Amino acid sequence: ETLDIPDAAQGLSWVESDAESLPFEDSTFDTYTISFGIRNVSNIDKCLREAHRVLKRGGHFCCLEFSQVNNEVLRQIYDLYSMNVIPYIGAAYAGDANSYQYLVESIRKFPEQDHFAEIIAANGFKSVRYENLLDGVVAIHSGFKL
Repeated sequence: ETLDIPDAAQGLSWVESDAESLPFEDSTFDTYTISFGIRNVSNIDKCLREAHRVLKRGGHFCCLEFSQVNNEVLRQIYDLYSMNVIPYIGAAYAGDANSYQYLVESIRKFPEQDHFAEIIAANGFKSVRYENLLDGVVAIHSGFKL
């Protein structure tokens, strides 16, 4: 479904679709990006295969996602914050603690950085790497369709 958003008049077209079944031809895009969303798909492998399918040869896959904190002290602080503060904020500001609790739980269940890099590579991407930000609170994963 194409969304009616003013930027479309300037050459940008917004599409809302299922990341596991994209409505695009093979080898369509030079770059595929997904931010804070891949941990929410039903089947990560299927999503990655779709990303690979729609990329042109030489295309770049880039994924920004919450990850596993590397520093033990920071991890303990982050765990306390995420388990106790984030759901409270969700309840106070959005009236929905459950969605924010899901956010925290989905982050904890998401594969750690090295394992997610292996999953990306197993789905056809080459030169897979990642860069931790904030000592692993988030990471940018990337790879290429060669």
